[in-house]
Amino acid sequence: MTTSISNSNLTAQIKHLGAELFSLKNKQNKEYIWEGNPTFWGKHSPILFPIIGSLKNNSYIYNEKEYELNRHGFAREMEFELIKKTEESATFSLFSTLETKKIYPFDFELQICYSLKNNKLNIDYKVINKNEITMPFAIGAHPAFALPGNFNDYSLEFQQDETLKYYLLEEGLISNSTNELQLYNSQLGLTYQLFEKDALVFKTLKSKTITILKNSNPILKVNFTDFPNLGIWTVVNAPFLCIEPWFGYSDTLNEYDDFSKKEGIQLLKKNETFESNYSIEIF
Repeated sequence: MTTSISNSNLTAQIKHLGAELFSLKNKQNKEYIWEGNPTFWGKHSPILFPIIGSLKNNSYIYNEKEYELNRHGFAREMEFELIKKTEESATFSLFSTLETKKIYPFDFELQICYSLKNNKLNIDYKVINKNEITMPFAIGAHPAFALPGNFNDYSLEFQQDETLKYYLLEEGLISNSTNELQLYNSQLGLTYQLFEKDALVFKTLKSKTITILKNSNPILKVNFTDFPNLGIWTVVNAPFLCIEPWFGYSDTLNEYDDFSKKEGIQLLKKNETFESNYSIEIF
């Protein structure tokens, strides 16, 4: 099943499977979301929950018990319920089940709300802890933006002119190796060479907006004010780029005694609610 929302400027389409955004078009019918061609990557914009990236050995320990959990968690593979719909917005909900509790032993509700306003799509996350104990989790976005034509014609404009320190991945895990990228007039030219060793992972970043430019002309802006971490990724030779606001990231090469002590993990107290938001602005 799919749901569409629209206003005078934009139309967005969302799959109920994973509450995944798979289309965002302007009134001229220009598509901004990657088509999901499995030759390169068969997703569009999955929701990452309750982990981001990979766990060491695809497993974690909680209360001295070991659980297996695959890359990026299970929310992206589950059917969400549409709980509220207007012409310009749609809210989806996912509850824990007996099956999810076998791999993530917590009661939760995850809500994703998509809403259009003018030339912007807002994506609101809400995580509700329905336990009498603190619930550890990570949550993040993974939108892939279509970049047709010559990849080298595109660049990223960061909110601040800063030196970008990023972590390298080693077999999907955060290594101890870092590199730096120097921006020029707040911009970074895109080349596939940047992604030959997988994603660029930023644990800290001063900038909270990134604009995609083509031949110096702005196409869209991702605003992630709420999010402390970020990933940027593509597949070499693929015509898309992911700009991924995160709360958390993959395991490091170090082991953890307990999932709740994992680097970057969020701790939500009993019966409390976590909320965050990012947006995609079309020019």
